[in-house]
This record gives sequence, structure tokens and C-alpha cells, in this order.
Amino acid sequence: MTIQPPSLPSGTWDRVSDPGRRQVVASLVGSGLLKDADFDRLVRLAAKLFETSVALVTLVDADREWLRSKIGVAEELTDLPIAGSFCAFTISDPAQDRMVVLDARVDDRFRNSPLVMGEPFIRFYAGAPVTVHGERVGSICVMSSEPRQQVDPKLLDDLVELAGVVGTLFELKDEARVRARTAAELMKEEWRHALTLEAGKVGSWVWDLRAGTMVINDILRRMMGLTSSGTVPAQDVFSHVHPDDIAHVHEALNAAFEDGVDYVNEFRTLGGERWIMGRGRVYQRDARGKPLVMMGIHIDITEQRQVADNTRLLLRELNHRVKNTLAMIQSLARQTMRQSSDPEEFIEAFSGRLRTLSDAHVLLANRDWGGIHLKEVVAAQVGENRLDEHGQVRTEGEDIHLPPDHALGLGVILHELTSNAVKHGALSVPDGRVDLRWTLDRTSDPMLTVQWAEQGGPLVEGPQEYGLGARLIERSLAKVLGSSVELTFPPDGVRAKIVLPVS
Repeated sequence: MTIQPPSLPSGTWDRVSDPGRRQVVASLVGSGLLKDADFDRLVRLAAKLFETSVALVTLVDADREWLRSKIGVAEELTDLPIAGSFCAFTISDPAQDRMVVLDARVDDRFRNSPLVMGEPFIRFYAGAPVTVHGERVGSICVMSSEPRQQVDPKLLDDLVELAGVVGTLFELKDEARVRARTAAELMKEEWRHALTLEAGKVGSWVWDLRAGTMVINDILRRMMGLTSSGTVPAQDVFSHVHPDDIAHVHEALNAAFEDGVDYVNEFRTLGGERWIMGRGRVYQRDARGKPLVMMGIHIDITEQRQVADNTRLLLRELNHRVKNTLAMIQSLARQTMRQSSDPEEFIEAFSGRLRTLSDAHVLLANRDWGGIHLKEVVAAQVGENRLDEHGQVRTEGEDIHLPPDHALGLGVILHELTSNAVKHGALSVPDGRVDLRWTLDRTSDPMLTVQWAEQGGPLVEGPQEYGLGARLIERSLAKVLGSSVELTFPPDGVRAKIVLPVS
């Protein structure tokens, strides 16, 4: 709490300590007290007019007066105590626009003031109140250590005029400071907005429908394949929409113009390589409701569209595979049951074939049904333990990517060949061997040839041992056009030759 100095009468103190006035003073002091050439020119002019060595522009607070500009006092002096202040009296009487003290030593208000009794030994003072935003905040004043007998009224009129200029200068500089601060905040907000749009890859636009121009950011320029950003003809933006989609764009825009709904639409860019989602709203209309200004954003949704398309494609493929798989399972079950009257034998045979399909499906599903490599099919059906350097199955051939139908059909064949070899053929004895080789003929229609050859096993007596397995081997690639399976039974071991296109 600021305490009233004894030297200030109650009326003067009430004016000096007024909260509204002090708030304006605080804002002006807060803007800084650094040297200012504009204020300095005015105090020099005042000193020249009155032929004094000291002139000031002051801001009067409740406990001190701040020296906004000065001439004839120490450079380091920035404020004076409110006790004994001349300027406090200058602003206290609303009916007076000037105050003159010809000799402070004989004026009861100031005779004991530290400014009169000591440095700078003030005797003469003339001041005019400075008004800012309707409040008397301080003064422009001149002082001298020599008393005077009189002052030319015209000089006092000039001082009042200077006070008006000082007040206007304060307001202009304060307004400029506020504007600069606001501009800086707006600039920061604009940068923040731009960074947000950049991070989110959002193109923004403002459409002046009267002028037919759009203000677009650089993201939208890149997104639409335009040559420039900033202000561009609206037609340039529309010309970069895919011809098949432009009608839908205009239809959605017309709905926003006429019905007041938000503009929402998805379209492709001119080359069809990007999908864009547009959203916008009419923000200004004339008195008749005609749209004047529309604002909106564009978002690149190409990746989302591709994901959605791939998901739909995968679901269609999955439905197709499930139907085919169920049909194959039903066929396997019926044919296995005809060949196996014993329930345990049926379960064993059917379960193995079912696992074959399941393993192939797992491999394909893990790769989004995009196919799998031949070596993965071989390892899954022949068994990793039979393929190592001490295993009974020797493989030879480059790894080849197989489409889903090829992988499923070949997997069933290898399962049947391996199962028969384990039960009756080369893999049923320790010294038996299987040579599994494949080659790829890269002509205009690439063909894969896979050959299975057993040796070192029991003598082969004839194809009757295979039954259903032989039929499965011969029919497993029925869905692959241009494929063939040749199965022979020489005495030294079963042979299989599988040929299928892989283009």
C-alpha cells in the first residue's frame, strides 16, 4: 500500500493515487524508459522556448515520478520521489491546463521540497499536464535555479500545445507497441498454424468467389501439382482435378452454395495418382445470400484409399479361398472315407491332408495371399529335419515365388509324395534317398519343372499302393491352367514330374 506523503494535500493525493490513472501510467512505464528521439526533440524545444537548462517529460505515479525524457539532468537519473513533486500538483486540478511557480522558495507548497532545498535547487517551474487515453498521466515541464518575475502567456500557450503533442505521441507509440505485439502474436499463431498443417500434410485454401481467386498454401500446391502457391486463379485448382471426378466436385460445391451444408468430397488429382479429401464451408454471403468467401482444407488420403482397396481385395480373395478350401476339404473327406473304412485310418489320413492345407493357408495369410516361395512350400511339406545336410531329401534349384493356387496345389502334391515315401517308399528305410530338383525355363511363357525321384527304398510293385494319394497328386493342380503332373512307378523308386506356368 502506497502511503500519502505529508507534502501532498489530500486533493492532490486523491488525484495522484487514482487507480484508473495509475493503470494508464503503469502501461506507459511498462513500455520502457529508453531514450526516444521524438520525446527528446520536444523537451529540447521546451527548454529553448523558456531559455532554461532543464526540461522534462514525466509520468507521475503514486510513489514517484518517472522521467520519460530529460535534458539538463544526470543521464542515469530515471525517477524522482513523489514528495515535493511539482508535476503532482500540475496534474491535480482538472480546471487548469498549466501551472507556474515563479519562485519556489516563497511558495508554501514547495519551500521545503528536497528539489528546492538541494540539487537541482529549483526556483522557477512551468508545466502543462499530459493527457493519455483521457487520464492526466504526467507533464512536460521546464525548470530553472533562477526565479522569475513573470512569464509570457504565449510561452505558456506553446507549452500547453507541446503537452498535447506529447500526449498524442504517447498514444501513437502505445498503439504502435500494441499493434506490434499483436502482429507478433499473429505471426507466431500463423507459424504455429502453418507448422500444424505441415505436420498433418493438410492443404488449406480461401476462395474469393467474387474475384475468382484462391489463396492456397504450399502443401496444397504440391498436393495438386500446381506451379505456384499464394493467390492463384480458382480455375487453375479445378483444372488439376481428374476429369471423371470434376462433376462430383462441382455438385458438392453447389450444395454448399445453395443449401448451406458443408462441402465434403473425395476426388482424384489430374493424373489419377492421388486421392484427395476436400472439406470446406461458406464463411461470408452478401445481403441476398450469395456466397462471397469460402474456406477449406484438402487432405491427401491416397494411402488410406490404397489400404481400403487392398483390404477389399484381400477379403474377396479370402472369400474365394475359403470357398475353394471348403470344397477341397469336403472332397478330401469323401474320397478318404471311401478308401479308409477303419475310423482310425481315416482320421490319420484325413488329418494329415487337412494339416497340409492349413499350413499352406497360414503361410499365404501371413503374406496377405500374395504368394510364397517354393523353398517355404518344400520345407513345410517335406519337413525341415529331412532337408539338413544329413537329411534324406536333397534339394536343388533357385528359390521361386509362387502364386497362391500354385503353392496350394504343389503343397498337396509334396505332402502326398512325402507321406507315401515315409510309409512305403525311400523315406521308410534309413538308407533311402529322395532327389527333389526344380528348374525354371525363362522363355516367353516361363515354366517351372519340379522332379521327385526316390532311390534306395523297397521295390515298387505298382500304382495300386497310392490309391487316393495318386489321384490327389494328379488333380491338385487342376486350377492352374497349363500345368501337368506325370507320376511313374519304376521298381527302384517313385518318380514325379510336375510342370506349371509361373508367369
